[in-house]
Amino acid sequence: MPGIPLPSGWAKNLKSAILHVISLAQYAMVTAGGWAANSINAPVRPTADNDQLRQEIRWLREQLRIKNARLAETNPQRRPHYAAVQRMAILELKAARGWSLAQTSRAFLVESETIASWLGRIDEDGCSALVQLREPVNEFPDFIRHIVQRLKALCPALGKAKLAQILARAGLHLGSTT
Repeated sequence: MPGIPLPSGWAKNLKSAILHVISLAQYAMVTAGGWAANSINAPVRPTADNDQLRQEIRWLREQLRIKNARLAETNPQRRPHYAAVQRMAILELKAARGWSLAQTSRAFLVESETIASWLGRIDEDGCSALVQLREPVNEFPDFIRHIVQRLKALCPALGKAKLAQILARAGLHLGSTT
C-alpha cells in the first residue's frame, strides 16, 4: 500500500503479528458463529453449524498436512512401522473409502507393495499376525459387534435402519435396535 509508512522494526515482530491476526480472526469467527447458532432466524442456525463443521475439516486437513510433511521428510526405510491394529484400521478405511492401493499408500505414506502385502496376509492368526483386530473376535456376537462399530465409525451417515438393511444383504439379519 503506497503512502502508508511501515513502523520501524516491523519485521522483528512479524511472526508474533501473524499469530495475533489469526487469533483476532478466530475471535471474530467464534463471535459471529455464536450469534448465528443462537439466532431466532431458523434458516441461519443450520448454516452456522455447517460453517463450523467445514472449518473443523479445514483445520484437520491442515493438521494432517503438517504431520504428513514431517513424515515425508523421513527416509521410507527409517519411518516408524504401523502396529498390527493400525494396519487393520488402514485396510478398513481403504475399503470404506473405495481407495486403490496407490491412493491408500499415498494417504499413509507407505509403498503400494506394503498395502498389498497386508492384504495378502489379512487372514493370518495369532499374536504374530501382520494385521490384527483391536479386540479378539472369538464368537459370532463379537464379530457382529465389531462390524457394527466399525461401520458406525467409518460410515456415520448410515442410520440404524440402513445399517440393518446392509447387514441383511450380507446375510446378517439384525433388528435396527440391535
